[in-house]
Amino acid sequence: MKILIVDDEQDICEILQYNLETEGYEIDTANSAEEALTLPLSGYGLILLDVMMGEMSGFQLASLLKKNPETARIPIIFITALDGEDNTVEGLNIGADDYIAKPLSMKEVKARVKAVLRRATLQENISEANEKTENTLRFKGLVINLDTKTAILNDRPIQLTKLELELLRLFLQHPNVVFRREDLLGICWPHDVMVMDRTVDVSITRLRKKIGPYGKNLKTRIGYGYFFEK
Repeated sequence: MKILIVDDEQDICEILQYNLETEGYEIDTANSAEEALTLPLSGYGLILLDVMMGEMSGFQLASLLKKNPETARIPIIFITALDGEDNTVEGLNIGADDYIAKPLSMKEVKARVKAVLRRATLQENISEANEKTENTLRFKGLVINLDTKTAILNDRPIQLTKLELELLRLFLQHPNVVFRREDLLGICWPHDVMVMDRTVDVSITRLRKKIGPYGKNLKTRIGYGYFFEK
């Protein structure tokens, strides 16, 4: 996995490079957004991006990357000394996958890198499954029509919110796969919405009730997450 670190502080680049290379990642560095733009960016699986840099900020670079189809899917983790909810929300609105404040804890950085890459892999697999799947997903009397974005329970329509429909779609497309709460948050919730793990539990409870007898198939793996048992 190739990771690009973009930070105008060379010491930070070197520290991050050393620690991430010990985890088995292939690391490149750039000391400005302008330098980063000279690199073959589409080849990276993750970008760690400082916000406050020279003439072009990390936010500006991220906006360019998200507008380019070749780089739009690359996950981004902002690393910055900026504090406050407004800055976090701005980064998430651009499409960032995570946000780490300086001073950095290498243990935290490694954990967040692994989590973001895991979610990115899941999302890529889901996108491929979406391209291959037929227009409906079915488990016995529970049916989702992917064209009309509707759900049927034993021949009767049921009213699901967009979030509930996306959760059910994910579970039916990947039966018996355990999804952690953070995975579900990263896949099904908008990136600009700040929610807690408890929000996932509440949404799963509501979905279980709406899908009637098949709610028992939406199971909890204690300490891990949720899965749909077929």
